[in-house]
Amino acid sequence: MANTPQSKKRARQTEHRYEVNRARRSRIRTHLRRVEEAIASGDQAAAKEALQAAQPELMRGVTKGVFHRNTASRKLSRLSHRIKSIG
Repeated sequence: MANTPQSKKRARQTEHRYEVNRARRSRIRTHLRRVEEAIASGDQAAAKEALQAAQPELMRGVTKGVFHRNTASRKLSRLSHRIKSIG
């Protein structure tokens, strides 16, 4: 349990960051799920569109520290490869 004023403040900040990061992670996963669904439906145009919408969200997550840069790059690379293989 936090005792000093500084540690109490840090605990409050940690809770807030946790909520913000959780929402951001959820939004990114939603975008990625939309790409997955478009790939599963076999619609290459819709999949490309969904990937273009997901890419800035994923990279924003990288700059905010939610995901590692290499993780985001790997996800985008694998998704784009799967979209190319549809056509």
